Amino acid sequence: MTMDSDTFQNLLTSVRKYVNERLIPLEKEVAENDEVPEDIKHEMAEMGLFGLTVPEEYGGIGLTTEEEVCVSMELGRASPAFRSVFGTNVGIGSQAIVIDGTKEQKLRYLPKIASGEYVTSFALTEPEAGSDAANLQSTARLEGNEYVLNGRKRYITNAPWADVLTVMARTNPDISGHGGISSFIVERTSAGLSFGKPEKKMGQHGAHVCDVIFENCRVPAKNLIGGIEGQGFKTAMKTLDRGRLHLAGVCVGFADRALEVALGYACERKQFKKPISEFQLVQGMLAESKAEIYAGRCMTIDAAKKRDSGQVVATEAACAKMFTSEMCGRVVDRAVQIFGGSGYIADYGVERMYRDARLFRIYEGTTQIQQIVIARNMIRELLDIQ
Repeated sequence: MTMDSDTFQNLLTSVRKYVNERLIPLEKEVAENDEVPEDIKHEMAEMGLFGLTVPEEYGGIGLTTEEEVCVSMELGRASPAFRSVFGTNVGIGSQAIVIDGTKEQKLRYLPKIASGEYVTSFALTEPEAGSDAANLQSTARLEGNEYVLNGRKRYITNAPWADVLTVMARTNPDISGHGGISSFIVERTSAGLSFGKPEKKMGQHGAHVCDVIFENCRVPAKNLIGGIEGQGFKTAMKTLDRGRLHLAGVCVGFADRALEVALGYACERKQFKKPISEFQLVQGMLAESKAEIYAGRCMTIDAAKKRDSGQVVATEAACAKMFTSEMCGRVVDRAVQIFGGSGYIADYGVERMYRDARLFRIYEGTTQIQQIVIARNMIRELLDIQ
């Protein structure tokens, strides 16, 4: 259900104010401590940020895709660690249940996800199955009224504190590729489930990832998402389309913030007795960044509108994720260049933004995977026409 215009604008205004007044001032502290403060997490839950995309009937706000990407552009202006706290709940952690879950699964889990009582994770990637997700080796064997899961997942966001994980595992070892993969809801308290040590990362400090280990982990059969085996990969791909659009919005917001910081510095910093913003080569970098951000914003909103209208947007979502993540990297790089030597010093903040932005081109499908998705879809469409 689409919000009325005034209500949605009030939401955007509230999010923008919260980002500017609460989150941005805490960025340095979060990066240094590698931890988002607990009071911030509680505030986010009270604002309803954990349930942005969960339907209203299950306690969420139920934003459309277009509304969601507009909110993600606002949230993206702050350090990615803040959005990571609830981002999986909004996207791939909840959407598998929203899209393909049974009524019982929705009633049991979505209200707690929406309220922030449950923090979710999405466990697909493995040591030998990252971009080649259809090659995952984790197994799920049915024994009576339980599935027994074995395997290891890698680089799983929010896993160190996740209450519920959406897990992809192979239920039919005789079917290669995606056909034998199923998806499960796995609770943290499940016997046989353990977690590796949180990884030390280049950037996005405060957002934690670790391995998830299944050793004869027992999961009730009723937690098979949708109640049907072999649909897990399809479920994952459905969630990733929306997730990629959400991330595209985050990239637009992050780039917009980097440009704002660079522009402010360029207007203040003087060389040769005048602000460097008056130099045409600096103006060129500012102008290129502005134009690319505008293009990314338009692309993302257009793809979101198409998804809301019921169109299949696998190609458009891949295009938006690919373009905006690459664009964001270029914008932040220019920001560092405009700051000059100061851009390489931690005190000014753009050095941290440079490191944080690098991951956007990798997670939820690398740029190269997006290129493959786009090209294959183009070829398939042409052959279908012929």
